[in-house]
Amino acid sequence: MTRYRRLLQQVRNLGRYRSDEEAERVLHAVLSVLGSQLTGEERYDLAQALPEGARAVVASQIPLPQPVAAPAFVEAVARALNTSLTGARWDVSSVLAALDDLAGAHLTDRLLADLPRGYALLFGRADLAAAA
Repeated sequence: MTRYRRLLQQVRNLGRYRSDEEAERVLHAVLSVLGSQLTGEERYDLAQALPEGARAVVASQIPLPQPVAAPAFVEAVARALNTSLTGARWDVSSVLAALDDLAGAHLTDRLLADLPRGYALLFGRADLAAAA
């Protein structure tokens, strides 16, 4: 089984999607929005950690000058998938939890350090950052 296929299966299992096609649609939508949020070494390192099919999705996105807040990230995914915010939260968490497992805790920690507060919950982690 290829690395891409393993990632796709993990997303499918975490999200309880009915088909590989549905899981792949969600994976690509979340990676597209995530790719626009990351810059610098973290973006490069995440792309390197991803299997080829997923890497291309992240790498093809033009990064925004500043990442959006977690709720706006979920809203962007909801628009991309034409789904509700609740459905998009589920989709985002399914993909980001799989990425956390794939990329490892160290890289995920670095990603979270560069993203606005609130993303940790989307990765399936406690948001332990001190309130400003």
